[in-house]
Amino acid sequence: MKTLEQSFSLHVPSSTQNLVMIREFIGRVGEQAGLADGDRNKLELAVDEACCNVIEHAYGNDARKEVTVRAHFDADLLRISVIDTGVGFEPSAVEQPELGELIRQRRHGGLGMRLIQKLMDEVRYEIEPGKKNELTMVKRVRPSE
Repeated sequence: MKTLEQSFSLHVPSSTQNLVMIREFIGRVGEQAGLADGDRNKLELAVDEACCNVIEHAYGNDARKEVTVRAHFDADLLRISVIDTGVGFEPSAVEQPELGELIRQRRHGGLGMRLIQKLMDEVRYEIEPGKKNELTMVKRVRPSE
């Protein structure tokens, strides 16, 4: 049996107006990869959150910058990378407050990284200060239901 392997890329200006386009792109890639509906929904939410973080935190809502979303899949795994050249960060240095504390403080935000890690099977950050930030998220491919 021949192994299916596909790669796709999307480059968009760093604006929340482009999040719909990114979600549609990811949904179609997930469909082609053979993800079940529930896993496609998780993938779309994780990528949406990652792109929102880039737009807000890495680029400070500067729409002149660009967000790149790359997808690569084979019969077993779907890898999505969100790439930017904005302000990087060290994920292990970011304080992860307890969920109960966030609720008590009625804070919005602060859940993005936790949510991404919960929704995806693997999450990796590659930070090259001043050059490139790359968040890679992996989802195992399961047959559609």
